[in-house]
Amino acid sequence: MATNCEQCVNYEYDEDYDCYRCGIDLDEDEAERFMTRRYANCPFYTPGDEYFIVRKQI
Repeated sequence: MATNCEQCVNYEYDEDYDCYRCGIDLDEDEAERFMTRRYANCPFYTPGDEYFIVRKQI
């Protein structure tokens, strides 16, 4: 599954820093993997599409 952060539920606006960021609280190892881009696809990606669950029910 290809991931797009802008479409993920975890992509949140941070008012303190005035920007968008990932809302997942990563531990030290996970943060290091993200920063070195060792993930091919984000394991925490959750589609932000409001119709995603409805399509699964059909």
